[in-house]
Amino acid sequence: MQDYMERELLLLKKDYEKPQMSQAQFEKLRAKMEEANMEEKREHIKRMRTRSAAAAAVFVGALLILPNTSPVIAHAMEQIPVLGRLIEVVTFRDYEYESDRNHADIEIPEIKVESPLAQEGTLENLARTTDEINGEIKKITDRLIDEFETYLEDEEGYQDIVVKSEVLAETDDYFTLKLLCYQGAGSGYQWNYYYTIDLNTGERLRLKDMFREGADYITPVSENIKEQMQARMDADESVYYWLNDEIEEWNFKAITDDTSFYINEKGNVVIGFNEGDVAPMYMGTVEFEIPGEVLKDIRK
Repeated sequence: MQDYMERELLLLKKDYEKPQMSQAQFEKLRAKMEEANMEEKREHIKRMRTRSAAAAAVFVGALLILPNTSPVIAHAMEQIPVLGRLIEVVTFRDYEYESDRNHADIEIPEIKVESPLAQEGTLENLARTTDEINGEIKKITDRLIDEFETYLEDEEGYQDIVVKSEVLAETDDYFTLKLLCYQGAGSGYQWNYYYTIDLNTGERLRLKDMFREGADYITPVSENIKEQMQARMDADESVYYWLNDEIEEWNFKAITDDTSFYINEKGNVVIGFNEGDVAPMYMGTVEFEIPGEVLKDIRK
């Protein structure tokens, strides 16, 4: 069944790339893309839940088991550090709901400043920066929970919501936390937030902060992303980006100052796009690591 769906999707994609594509072909392609995308999302959510369950099992002896008197559980968790040096990340709150029609699995992280080894100014900046990030995360997750509970009151349809976090990098210079969000009601959508902190200054980094003042980083980063897009499409027929599309306004032109990014363990800039930003929805969220040599003349 999976092989059949993939073959049909490829055939439809080829139709899509033809100069003359009927509205019926376009609608059929879009439906198949959404179907394939939803299947991949379901598998991704299963993997996230499995990892969460495994992590919880490690600490089960230290946790209080609450009576299952309601399908919803919302409580403050023990502060279990998942990494530590200057910064620790703990699960501040866990919100869960399970019924035949609705599912919520929301883990709200909190960044904590733990190390007394940094200079006083850096610690002050870290405290301010982490407070700001924690406030943003709380605002995001509160909104998602409110939307979920409002939808519950209607008692119609199905909904699925997942929020997880992951530490992407902690080097001597940088720390990055990723907040992954998924919301589904019929169809589904995944998006990510990235929070990168300069551990030397305690300041939250913007993309332009990675480069020398006045340097044009937009052009080399954007051109490298286009090269990577084309190389991925050449290597795999199932991969498609809006690069040379007939609908010109869909095509990826360039990043902006506000484009999402993070710094990985190698110190390279990684650009992240949400679903539908630079590719059809079935491609999901996508990332592009910019090789160090591309930016070596303009990085700080």
